[in-house]
Amino acid sequence: MIIVLFGPPGAGKGTQSNRLSGQLKVPAFSTGDMFRAAIAAGSALGQKVKAVIDAGDLVTDDLVNELVFAKLDEPECAKGVILDGFPRTVDQAKALDAWLANHHLKLDDVIELMVNEEALIARRAGRLYAPISKRIYHETFNPPQVPGKCDETGEDLIHRDDDNPEIVRHRLEVYHAQTAPVLAYYEEQGRLERVDGMAEIDAVYRQLLTIVAQAPKAG
Repeated sequence: MIIVLFGPPGAGKGTQSNRLSGQLKVPAFSTGDMFRAAIAAGSALGQKVKAVIDAGDLVTDDLVNELVFAKLDEPECAKGVILDGFPRTVDQAKALDAWLANHHLKLDDVIELMVNEEALIARRAGRLYAPISKRIYHETFNPPQVPGKCDETGEDLIHRDDDNPEIVRHRLEVYHAQTAPVLAYYEEQGRLERVDGMAEIDAVYRQLLTIVAQAPKAG
């Protein structure tokens, strides 16, 4: 079971990836997770990634592919994986197809979480973050029991800089510029599924489970 999730920052990919991971018993990874793990492990590949990032350069398609494919080769991915943030370019998508074909595998589902961008910006502006517990709250939709305090640790909640409306708007523009060709690549092949990412979390999850359960798979 190999699944790719698309969606702009704040669409809920991380939340849904984790839920699907638990249900399907396969790991979920973002490229950011892979970068951090490789760097922390101090592997030769991790050192290459660190050198690129420290220099302020973009990680090339070839290096991203090498990192992802090395992860897919690990035993924990033997039963499948959920990918968040990969592929980000058409060349990466083509490389993933080729790698899977060489390993007699296929991409089961490519799913985009569709969002109303202005509503997403407003939703992100209300988010509250607990730096120690890492828990996320929302002023309207998921308020803490005590205003401004984490339910778990009692620590002060903060608004993160990346939830600032102007920053969110810029990240949405970057996301669309990067991913529009990739989505078109999958859509032209009839492999792209879409769900309503603005629905309640449980409703989004049910949509995803319905798609994952469908057979036969495209790919």
